Formats: sequence, C-alpha cells, structure tokens
Amino acid sequence: MQTHEIRERFTHHFVKAGHEAVPSASLILDDPNLLFVNAGMVPFKPYFLGQQTPPFPNGTATSIQKCVRTLDIEEVGITTRHNTFFQMAGNFSFGQYFKEGAITHAWSLLTSPIDEGGYGFDPEKIWVTVYLDDDEAANIWENVVGIPAERIQRLGMADNFWSMGIPGPCGPSSEIYYDRGPEYGNEGGPAADDSRYLEIWNLVFMEKERGAGTGKDNFEILGPLPKKNIDTGMGVERIACLLQGVDNVYETDLLRPVIDEAQRLTGATYGANHEDDIRFRVIADHSRTAMMIILDGVTPGNEGRGYILRRLLRRIIRSARLLGATGKTMESFMNTIMDTMTPSYPEIADNRERIQRVAITEETAFLKTLESGTELFETTAAKIKQEGKTTVAGADAFALHDTYGFPIDLTLEMAAEAGLQVDTEGFDKLMAEQRARAKADSQAKKHGHTDLSIYRDWVDNHPTEFIGYDELTAQSHVIGLLSDGKKVSEVSAGHDVEVILDASTFYAEAGGQIGDRGTMTLGDSLLRVNDVQKIGKKLWVHRATVETGGFALGDTVTAAVDPAWRHAARQAHSATHLIHAALREVLGPTAVQAGSMNKPGYLRFDFNYTEQLTPEQLEHIELITNQAVDADWQVNTIETTLDEAKTMGAMALFGENYGNIVRVVEIGGPFSMELCGGTHVAHSSQIGPVSILGESSIGSGARRIEAYSGLDSFKYLSKERTLVAGLASALKAPSAEVPDRIAQLTTKLKEAEKTIENLRKAELLAQGSRLVARAHLPNGITVASAVLPDGTTAGDLRTLAADVKNHLAGEAGVVLLASSTSDGKVPFVVAATKEAIARGANAGTIVKTLNPYIDGRGGGKPDMAQGSGSNPDGLPEGLKAASDHIATL
Repeated sequence: MQTHEIRERFTHHFVKAGHEAVPSASLILDDPNLLFVNAGMVPFKPYFLGQQTPPFPNGTATSIQKCVRTLDIEEVGITTRHNTFFQMAGNFSFGQYFKEGAITHAWSLLTSPIDEGGYGFDPEKIWVTVYLDDDEAANIWENVVGIPAERIQRLGMADNFWSMGIPGPCGPSSEIYYDRGPEYGNEGGPAADDSRYLEIWNLVFMEKERGAGTGKDNFEILGPLPKKNIDTGMGVERIACLLQGVDNVYETDLLRPVIDEAQRLTGATYGANHEDDIRFRVIADHSRTAMMIILDGVTPGNEGRGYILRRLLRRIIRSARLLGATGKTMESFMNTIMDTMTPSYPEIADNRERIQRVAITEETAFLKTLESGTELFETTAAKIKQEGKTTVAGADAFALHDTYGFPIDLTLEMAAEAGLQVDTEGFDKLMAEQRARAKADSQAKKHGHTDLSIYRDWVDNHPTEFIGYDELTAQSHVIGLLSDGKKVSEVSAGHDVEVILDASTFYAEAGGQIGDRGTMTLGDSLLRVNDVQKIGKKLWVHRATVETGGFALGDTVTAAVDPAWRHAARQAHSATHLIHAALREVLGPTAVQAGSMNKPGYLRFDFNYTEQLTPEQLEHIELITNQAVDADWQVNTIETTLDEAKTMGAMALFGENYGNIVRVVEIGGPFSMELCGGTHVAHSSQIGPVSILGESSIGSGARRIEAYSGLDSFKYLSKERTLVAGLASALKAPSAEVPDRIAQLTTKLKEAEKTIENLRKAELLAQGSRLVARAHLPNGITVASAVLPDGTTAGDLRTLAADVKNHLAGEAGVVLLASSTSDGKVPFVVAATKEAIARGANAGTIVKTLNPYIDGRGGGKPDMAQGSGSNPDGLPEGLKAASDHIATL
C-alpha cells in the first residue's frame, strides 16, 4: 500500500466517523517556542488550552500534519526508525469522546480488512502500553477491544505521559505497537524490546496542563484543562514500513528512491557497510526535510530556521562526497524526492523550480567552502596528531568558521571521524566575542506565547466586527478594558490601556501592514491609539494611552482612524502588490514573496531569489510599477472560497493559514491578484509615484526591496532632484551629463592617486641604497637599521625590508626597520639573508629581543618577522639591543 493511499484511508475513516478534515498547517507557525511544527496537535493548541473555541461543528477534527524535529540531527540514519521530517496522522476530540472513543477508533482502522477501508493488521500481533495507574484505559483495551491482559503493559511517565516538551497541554497516553516477529528482537512486548515491537500510534488523553521543566518527566502539573480532550498521532512512515513489507522507514516508497539515486551518483552500495548506510539515510532523510522546509518558504541562513536548512543541505552534500560523488548532486536528489512527495502534496509541482534554485545555489556555495575548509582541517588535524595531542583548539575551529564559513557542527563531525575532540568552550567564547546577536525586539509588541486565556470570552462570544474597509469613524461600545494584563472597569488620564470595542474601524496589524493609528473620544476625554493587534483572528485589541479625562466599560466612544495615516498606509500596501507583480514579471515565477512590511509612505518586500538584481532590473521593476499606477486600474476585492481563489490564480503567502472564505485583492486583472485582508486604494493611480530605494541581501537565497510611495516618494524624488541640481551647478554641466562628468573625475582622481603612490614607493625604495650605505658591520654581519618617518605603514616597511635584503644578497645581512606613527603605534619589520641565517641569525628571535623595549608583540619566520609596539620612546634602545644581539652571533 503506497503512502498516499495510507493517508487517504486515514482521513476517510475519521471523516466517516464525523470528524472535520483539516489541512496540514505550514511547518512555520507564529509560536516563539517552536522553530518548526513538531507534533500533529500544535495547530490545535489554543483549543486544548481553552484559549479559543474549536470551530468544528462536531467538536472533532482529523489532520495529517507535516512535522519537523531537528534536535538530534547527528543521530539521523544511525537508527532506522526516526526521521527529521515525518507525517503525523491524528484525530482530535475537544470535550467530546475520550478514552474509549480514541481507542475504538484506532483499533477499527488498524484491524479492519483492506477491502473495507482499513489497514488489515493482524490483531494478534498488536500490543499496547498504558500509563502506570491508568486502569480505565487498560480496562477498555481488555474488556471492550478484547486484547489479552498479557499484551497490555504499564509504563512510567517517561514512556506513557505526553507533552510537547514545553509548557502547555499534556496527559497520560496509550501507545499501540506491532510485533514484527522474532527476527527483529526479543520476546516480551514493548517493555522488553521496542525494536521488535514497533510503535505505530500514540493516543494521548489530554486532560492536564504542564509547567516549565526538562526531560519527559521533570515538570510540574499545573492543573486540569478546561475540558478532557483527545490528541492522537499515528506515524504515517511507520505504517508504510509495515504495510509495504520493508525493513525500515528508509526503504518505503518515499525515501528508497532517493537512496537508489544516491547509489547511482556515488557508485557506493547501500547495505555494504554501516558507515555508508548512515550516509545514504542522511541523504534520503535530509533531502525530504530540506525540500519540505523550502516549500514552506525558508531559505538557507545563519540563524534560526535558515541555519537548520543550511545544515541539512550541507550534510547531504558532504555525505554524498564521502560516498564517492565527484560532481553536483542536489538537483537529482531534489527531483527524486519531489516526485515521491507530490502525490501527497500537490503544491510541490507549482514550486518545483524555486525549490531547485534554492538547493542548487546552496550546494554551489558550499562546495567551495568544503574544498578550502576540508584542506585546512586536514592540515590542522595532521599537525595535532603529530604533536601527540587529541583536541582541536577553539581558535582553530573558529578560524574554520570565521574565515572559511565552515560550520562548527561539520568541524565536530570531521574531528570525530579523525578521532579528535574540539574545544567547543573556546569556540563558543570566541563566537560570543565576535558577534552581538540581534534581538528580536519586534516580538515585544506581539502577544507571543503569553497567556491569552484572558481574552477567551471576547474571542468566543464578542468578536470584533471590523468595519474599517468602508469607513474611518464610527460610534462603538467599549466592551473590554485591560491595564497591566488585568481586566478593569475604568481608566483615567496618564494610563496605558488595551481597549476592546464591539466594532472597530481600525485595521489590526496583519499581512505585513502595521495597525492603524487614531483616537477615541467621549466628550472632553481623549484616548490616543498607538497600535492595534489581533487575537485569535477574531478580536481587535487597541493599545492606547489616555491623554485626558477617563473611559469606562459600556461607554459609547467615537473611534476615528487618522485619515492621513490610513491614506498613506493604503498607498504603501497597494504599492507592495504592484512591486510584487512587477518583480515576478522581470525575474520570473521563482521570485516568491517571503514577507513584507508596509506603513504610511514606506514598504519593504522580501522575496526568495538567489542573485543580486542589476540596476537595469531594478529600473525595469520600478518602471512597470509606475506604469501600473498610471494605468489607473480599479482595485477590486472579492470574497470567495479558498479553492475558488486558487482557481482564479490568486497568490497566497507561505506560512499563512487561511480559512475557507478568503479575500482576494485584484489590481489590473491578471497583473496582480493576491489573497489579502489589508486596506487598499480604490484605483491604482491613488498610490502616487513609487520610488525604489534599493535592493539588498537578507540571507542566502533571500533579498529585500525597499521603496517609498505617495507623498513620501515625491519628497524623496524632490531631494534627489535638488542633489543633482547642486552637482550640475558645481560641475558646470547639464543634469543629464552629471554621471559622465563624475565618472571622468573619478577616473582622473584614481590616476592621480596611482601616480602619487608610485612616486611614494619610488622614494621609499630609494632609501634602500642609503640604508645599506649607512650600515655598520658588527662581528662581520651587515645590519641596516632605521626609524622611518610618520606615515610609513607596516606594508611600506615590508616592501623596503625586502628591497634592502635584495641589496644585501650574497652577504650576511640583517634589516631592522621601524616607524613611529602619530597615534603612538610602532610597526616594525626584521629581515635576514640566508647567509645571515647560516651564521645563526633568526628574524623571529631578534623580534623577541626588540619587543620588551617598545611594549611590542610579534614574530615570524627566520627570514622575515614583524610586529607592532606601543612605546616609541623605547625604539633607540630596542634597535641597539637587537644590534648587540646580532653582534654576538
């Protein structure tokens, strides 16, 4: 049975039982605790916690959720049961059925014959576990389902009590196992051997809420949830493994084709030895995970999700090289995994080219890194072993990272393969000193993972009616006031407050558009609205400051959006849509939106693209955008179903979860059509001029365009015109000729600088002969010593030392040069001819003689050494001490 059929049977089974089928959420959700969705229940968490009422008519749902877990990437492939990406099929009950319903639903699907829609598993091979004191679940398994007591085992909290690993819903669980037979291990059930007895389904009886803690059993139970719920998770890959009769999850119809392709590309054989098998599995697992992460809009980077993706892709590349691949492999791996996954995720077909572009670009960059970094690591490792040591110094690991872009996890892997350890503490210290990590201060104004239950009653029973598409001012009732996170009945001047209205004209921040600004008034009382956020997609929370008077629950206020603010915000948001359309027209469909932010007069637009845009491309994008403005197209908004919107060709954002009814914004017919809930102008001409400020990289495979719109664009263009006029006046040339005149002046300046530099070098080298002529001869060794004037750089000293050394060719000579700069630095260089070295001279040793007198640091090889000091007053004595040292040779 193919994997896509396993998925279809699961969904059909639970829909037939009254559950609503819910599409998989994106792997990326707005949850500060999670990089990726890591469990099937994550999208349903607000319903389990009681923060929101489930929108399912029967209070039950079913989904097959995409999940990624990356905590133990290094362990992938060592065992054959775990993947970083997996599909979790689940059924959920929110206060409806509980233990008996969950158990009987699962049993029916697993054991019903295939021709009746089930999976056809042999009931005699199924074992179950329950939590230690869960007599109720054990009784249901034995007396309702009919599993013999000897196949029901009780395990502790680490095995049969489930949570996400972070504060949130939790509860005892019952796990279902399948006996694969004696060839897979020992008898005795899951408690004896969980390799032979393969876990296929976990039924969680979600009734508690846990607090902070570590591990699977080291946390506090805070209390009961508002209702008893069911959360189950069936591992699609493990079911496929059993139903397809293969040994492990890597040999199913989804992953085995990637292993076969890896064999073709590398010449290695899967099954020949354990080390190579691990590499084959890494390639298969990571190819699928990376592809699915890219599909949901992530691009490689150095932090967060981008770093995880980069790490996965680089492990694929390195594993392929270790197996024998000599060329590029990513395109083949991505094509293969997309072919196997498309039947379950049809959206892959529309994103195929973009996924390939991201993966191939990262491979090209990393192959260069791999070549240079591997060579340096091997040299370092050989030196360490030669010295009889066993640890790669933190400084060496940092040099690999900082200079060659070699990730520390790759250094750790290569060190382990070479039998070495890495000083990770030293590496971490240097990393901390080298960069200051940016803080995500934007989260400060978000609700993040705070307790949203205080808003639940409003979300469920009094959601905000948004009336701001058609009007900016309205009479609204105050139905909620919060101060310092607590409900209050009234507020007075000087207080910050959150205000909830029954109806609001204010747009709440969403879709890249920041919330409206404005006022609420009641007689002489004035409240200034500073921000508007949305809770549960239903409730508008107005964050404001009471400037005069006071407000109380039940008041009828005049809520007024600042019309100038809204006008400029609409201009910027509509301009964002036009730039998106123009960008795709110029760059093609692979330039996909990766985020945006627009506020009055300004916008930034992030998109997935791997190359820097040329000035000509930016000019073309700006031209197309302003042509759309000039066309005066009507801006239409259409409410329709999600499926119909997609049929129309409307574009959706990655990572967004849309309801069944969506809003489509259309500008110029097919020119721009996007799913969007934001506010827009009525005609494209109302946007005014759009000026693109520039384009930049924001990470590997991701770029950003910034622009002004409307009056802000006019002001920007006016300043540019004034600047050009000033330059034209200064150059005494027409404006159109200013770029050429500046280019001519720049060329002349560079030529003059080059001439001056050549003259300076000539003067510098002329000193070489004079230094040799003034050299004295202690002990038969010629010493050329001089302190050069301020402005002589360390590079100048090296150049002059090499020239003097050439003048001394054929005789034993040492060059001692230094300069005293205006900032108190004392650069110096020591050079020795091979004849002097034969007499015992060593430039590195001579430097050590000089250092104490000038508070210097430095060193080098016998023929050339250099450094710098900070005490110019000590130079005369230092140079004399160096000469005295030479005289003793």
